[in-house]
Amino acid sequence: MPLLRLETTVALTDEKSASLLPALSRIVAESIGKPEEYVMVTANQVSILMSGEPGDAAFAEVRSIGGLNGTVNQKVSQKLCRLLNQSLGVPANRIYLNFIDIKGENWGWNSNTFG
Repeated sequence: MPLLRLETTVALTDEKSASLLPALSRIVAESIGKPEEYVMVTANQVSILMSGEPGDAAFAEVRSIGGLNGTVNQKVSQKLCRLLNQSLGVPANRIYLNFIDIKGENWGWNSNTFG
């Protein structure tokens, strides 16, 4: 049920995606404490203007039914920023993250909801 949606200015080749997506999935599962079998990760190349300047940047949104709190979010932020810097070259100060806790009744899967 956790979802990490990544948008970045960096070109995501098949090779980059093949290594980045599993790493993102593991970070989410391990940090939030949810089984990785329920984690979904998406990544798209987009145009971003940040601080009035073009350049490498990223936006990541993490949604989950429970498991998010200040401590977890801080850990995820640190791990994601480190990974995006190492794998894509995006500086940490050019990455924004949102954390959204969703009620189970508002999340559908497999013809049902989690609530």
